[in-house]
Amino acid sequence: MTAGDRTTAATAARPAGPAEQPLITTGQTATTTGQAATPGQTATTAARPSAAADQLTLRVLSALLREDVLGLRTRGTVEDRADGRWLTVPELRLALPVRPEGFQSEYAARLPLLELAGRRLTGPDTVVAALAESAEPEDRPGWAAFAEECRQTLATMELHERVRPEVHERLADLYGADPADWTGLAAALGHDALAAYLDHPVYPTARGRAGLTEPQLRSYAPEFHSPFELRWLAVPAGALTVHGDRPLPSWWPTPAWLGLADQCPGEGWATLPVHPLTVGAPLDEALAATGLAGRAVLAERPYLTVVPTLSMRTVAVADDPACHLKLPLATATLGRLNRRTIKPGTLLDGAAGQRLIEAVLARETRFAGRVLHADEQSWAHAGHELLAVLLRRYPAGLEQASTVPLAALLAPAPGGRLVVDHLADRYYGGDVLACYDALLELLLDWQTTLFGHGVALESHQQNTSLVLDRDGLRLLYKDDDGPRVHTARMTASLGELAPAREEFDDARIFGEDDRPLTDLFATITGHLCTGALAFGLADHGRAERADTLALLRKRTAEAVERLGPVGEPLRAALLDAERLPVKAMVTAGTLLSKQRSGAADINKHYTSGPNYLREQPGEPAFDHPSDHPHDQRRTDGTAR
Repeated sequence: MTAGDRTTAATAARPAGPAEQPLITTGQTATTTGQAATPGQTATTAARPSAAADQLTLRVLSALLREDVLGLRTRGTVEDRADGRWLTVPELRLALPVRPEGFQSEYAARLPLLELAGRRLTGPDTVVAALAESAEPEDRPGWAAFAEECRQTLATMELHERVRPEVHERLADLYGADPADWTGLAAALGHDALAAYLDHPVYPTARGRAGLTEPQLRSYAPEFHSPFELRWLAVPAGALTVHGDRPLPSWWPTPAWLGLADQCPGEGWATLPVHPLTVGAPLDEALAATGLAGRAVLAERPYLTVVPTLSMRTVAVADDPACHLKLPLATATLGRLNRRTIKPGTLLDGAAGQRLIEAVLARETRFAGRVLHADEQSWAHAGHELLAVLLRRYPAGLEQASTVPLAALLAPAPGGRLVVDHLADRYYGGDVLACYDALLELLLDWQTTLFGHGVALESHQQNTSLVLDRDGLRLLYKDDDGPRVHTARMTASLGELAPAREEFDDARIFGEDDRPLTDLFATITGHLCTGALAFGLADHGRAERADTLALLRKRTAEAVERLGPVGEPLRAALLDAERLPVKAMVTAGTLLSKQRSGAADINKHYTSGPNYLREQPGEPAFDHPSDHPHDQRRTDGTAR
């Protein structure tokens, strides 16, 4: 890519840090191994696991139970002991203290421990190692990878506890003490930083990033809100596939700006931004694989100050925060198979997905100005998942608005209150439930309308933002490269506006069945965008759970009802079904290979959980839904 005249570029030194070393050494135990104890007593350990270790152990055990790993759910029975309920699996000589949960699983871990053959084990390292002994031999590498994820995550959680006060103080100094005052797209990055301290609603080790050191996290992770400068690669223009008609921003450099005029003479060169974490062996391997080694030139000096967003591989341009750059990283999050690179086909899908959304908006004019979408038509790649960039441009008119990802709403803000508390004070007279209701009305109306046109989006809590200002509430979307489309319904409803299948790269996007759409709706719009808030607001004492769930049921039913007959599959899957699909992210993303899990798409591989959208009186009954269509594994955790 080339650019016009240069404007003044902001510069900022990369934060200094100690010599880089692993965040936690592979194989190093993060907690003390539990020792033998008599039944009913906790083992004596040399050192009590930290509060962070206990929190992580609870999340790990709950996730493994939810996903029925090793058949914990389908082979287990619940019994009452003197201290509470326990799930026992006699075949594995295993017992787990549990409590009723209701959100994606009937039960969750009640205490951060596992009883195995009469021994009580504590700490994520010990618990995972013990469970791995019951796994099939061919699955042991996945369990080893998960153990390493736990070590990385625990070290990151403990780092977060140390640095969060100083980061909050810095954010308050930059943008103000009240997050409701954080208006404009530059200040919106502060909300991303706050959200980065929260755990993912599904994946237990989401705060870990494979292989990164503490200095690297401090320099480039969103929770530190540290500006840094990009590296740039000059490549022969013919080596790039480029998409987009809009001119590049004036700050996009030419090779001459980067000091490469002698090495890259003439007009036949383009420049590609590279994240600093990709420079080195990953970049060298990518250049060799594409035949660009010795042809492409990496500029020695960094250029263009950026700030990380909640999606660490996406950065905002400091002097032009309406422009974000999505850059590949040679790391993984949300599972060892969830690499943060950018496959060239996803750029094609994202651009076509945006055009699909705009086609629906053209038909549904009542959403005009209320549903916004970033422009994702400008991208380039050199035929490799580490040599790519997406230039994302945000819509105008957000300078006076609070733009907040759904993922940040339950995050503690400077001063200790939640982000949603501040927004409710500013825009809803202090009524948090009214703020939640306003979100539900618009979000569910929009998402069910999309379903009526044969479309379901993977618009999770990171890709969906609230936009609040004096004109009320709007929604802002981005990153629609993984939708599911009912081909016939989309074509019939959108007519000449419907994008052709050939405009997309991933053939899995299209089908003639509503099931992929209802699954995606339930797991993304349902669990991650609305259900997690219903349960989270109650857990934080902002409302009664019965009230938040009743409101969610009501707004979902109203939105589905507006669709008429075309909404019947959604009604059957969401409101009337006994169980809901639930992402099996640990299984598909880390523990099992794709061959073993049978997952065609690791982000769309499901088990099942209770339907909190149905009124079910009394306590949850522990069931054995091994024959349910969403339970796609045998009880030993292998693929059917």
